[in-house]
Amino acid sequence: MPGSVLWGWLGPLLVAGFGAILRFAGLGRPHAVMFDETFYVKDAFALITYGVERASVGNVENPIADRKLLAGDTGIWVACAPPGADPCPLYVAHPPLGKWMIGIGEQLFGMNPFGWRFAGAVVGVLSILILARVARRMTRSTLLGCLAGLLLALDGLHFVLSRTALLDIFLMFFVLAGFACLVVDRDRARGRLVDWYETSPLTDHGPWLGLRPWRLTAGACLGAACAVKWSGIFFLLAFAVMSLVWDAGARRAIGLRRPYSGTLSKDLPTALSAVAVVPAITYLISWTGWFVSALGWGRNWERATSQGPAYFVFDSIRSWLSYQVQVLGYHTGLTTPHPYQSDPWSWPLLLRPVAFFWETPPSGCGAEKCAQAVLGVGTPVIWYGGLAALIAMVAWYVATRDWRAGAVLLSYAAGWLPWFYYAIADNRTMYLFYAIPMVPFMILALTLAAGLVIGKAEAAPNRRAAGAAFAGAFMILALINFGWLHPVLTGEIIPHAQWWARMLLARWV
Repeated sequence: MPGSVLWGWLGPLLVAGFGAILRFAGLGRPHAVMFDETFYVKDAFALITYGVERASVGNVENPIADRKLLAGDTGIWVACAPPGADPCPLYVAHPPLGKWMIGIGEQLFGMNPFGWRFAGAVVGVLSILILARVARRMTRSTLLGCLAGLLLALDGLHFVLSRTALLDIFLMFFVLAGFACLVVDRDRARGRLVDWYETSPLTDHGPWLGLRPWRLTAGACLGAACAVKWSGIFFLLAFAVMSLVWDAGARRAIGLRRPYSGTLSKDLPTALSAVAVVPAITYLISWTGWFVSALGWGRNWERATSQGPAYFVFDSIRSWLSYQVQVLGYHTGLTTPHPYQSDPWSWPLLLRPVAFFWETPPSGCGAEKCAQAVLGVGTPVIWYGGLAALIAMVAWYVATRDWRAGAVLLSYAAGWLPWFYYAIADNRTMYLFYAIPMVPFMILALTLAAGLVIGKAEAAPNRRAAGAAFAGAFMILALINFGWLHPVLTGEIIPHAQWWARMLLARWV
């Protein structure tokens, strides 16, 4: 890693600090329950209070409970009836880890918008730091690493989800963390291979590289991603293949005669621990509250505890697996139309964002008609530039087989292409914010493209100056674009005409 170790940390930390200022400023605004916060805020509070999700008063979207929470009244839970008619357990469509994380903020700061949005803001800031560091590792440039972190800090969709108590920001965080761990593991594994090559006689398959803690950590992160939302499995499978391909490439690079069979015999056994056993254990641990509580949906507590410890374990696992099958059926059958739904092909073009919040306050903007909105949309300069960069990555990978371009393309595809199947086969209801796990890899594509534009260190000074000017101009445009959208990303009360001026496309309304 060339360059200063101090600046290698200080630069990304400064960028993350800038992102933290943006995300925590006015975090409690609007003082309302926004969009699907109505589900996750209450589920999170139930988890930290009872260990499992429980039904709350009101109809399907719980407006009565919303009003109680905003008034500081947490008495929103349905009273338990006798066994056999118990309305308390709540069937939920997503695993509990993301809601536990939201609940931490509620426990620390109370049942208020700041409290339930706190954890999302924290992981949003941490993801900026992680992206800056992994981009630095991939490019061997602190400047480009900071550029990546700054672009993520200025992306509108990442910004809004960092300030909203939804699950997708946690999914993105764990996916990015898993990817970052695998990039570190790639460097460490290659370093071990070089050390072996320089000190040992050459063999057909090469050495076993040990347990590889960074890959095990990646497995835990990806298991945590699945424990937030099941769509984390797409990244788990893609990254497992990617890591093994990297291993085979490393063995071939040092001249082993049988690199692929060496990967299968030396790397695959420990890889299975990292990408199968560790994620499965992590996912199972996230359900601890359900296992130890008698109130969970489908728990069958009395039957499980009636015939001894062995039967308790067997019946609990059986009930839990039945629950997972029910959730799978829910996700594959979710076809209810929604005014903000969109197809995955439209996501990179930002054709249909989600209005997380909308009101027309009677005053407060100095104009006859006011607007207050939170629009979940990416920063267009970044997204359209990212689309061009991804196309450039395809050409670059075809021409050079550079592993970095391949990793970015595979990771982006893992977050995007599976949704096409659900759109075509199941006509599933989907939203733009499902694309948030793709955003760090889109920005990595932009960062790699910026590195190509600037050129190598040995390039002509005029060439590098022109490239740096172009990359800097793009960064300034992204900053201006984000600043222009900021009022409709944060729920500021502005004149209606100013809100309308910020609607880039008709379908943004």
